[in-house]
Amino acid sequence: MISSNDLRPGTTVELDNDAWTVVEFQHVKPGKGAAFVRTKLKSVKSGSVVEKTFRAGEKMPKANLEKKEMQFTYAADDDYFLLDLETFDTVPVPASKLGDATKWIKEDMKVELLYFHGNIVGVSIPNFVELRITDTPPGVKGDTASGGGKPATVETGAVVQVPFFVNVDDVIRIDTRTGEYLDRA
Repeated sequence: MISSNDLRPGTTVELDNDAWTVVEFQHVKPGKGAAFVRTKLKSVKSGSVVEKTFRAGEKMPKANLEKKEMQFTYAADDDYFLLDLETFDTVPVPASKLGDATKWIKEDMKVELLYFHGNIVGVSIPNFVELRITDTPPGVKGDTASGGGKPATVETGAVVQVPFFVNVDDVIRIDTRTGEYLDRA
């Protein structure tokens, strides 16, 4: 059990048979009345965000999320096949369980599957990935004055805004949390 006073961003708790990760929290001590903790919680299963208020000192169970390191091997139809690095079994995972991570996963990338009560609820991927540009319009001399960017398709099929000097076959580093271009690798 964990007290509402111990909630911090990244803490995972179990409420209503679901695992919730604390995104934000604020401990409030009004002049009158009892203190309380205002939180924003993100569902590990669905990704939805809710605001919830707890009384100060209220107890709740801490969610036990199991993490298992896997390696992405290939995708077929709507399934992503991951190799268990301990047993060498191949596990099919529906794309819906992986969410936005499918935009950044490439072959042989190591990821962590998240299990809650034995069911796959999500995936944890590296915060930064290096991907090759497969398609982008050529940069035109003089375009850099505007300071803008151009769309570029990376090897996984995702489209990212990049500076004008980036060309096809360049390898770029992307922040997977925001989907933004960081630099050339």
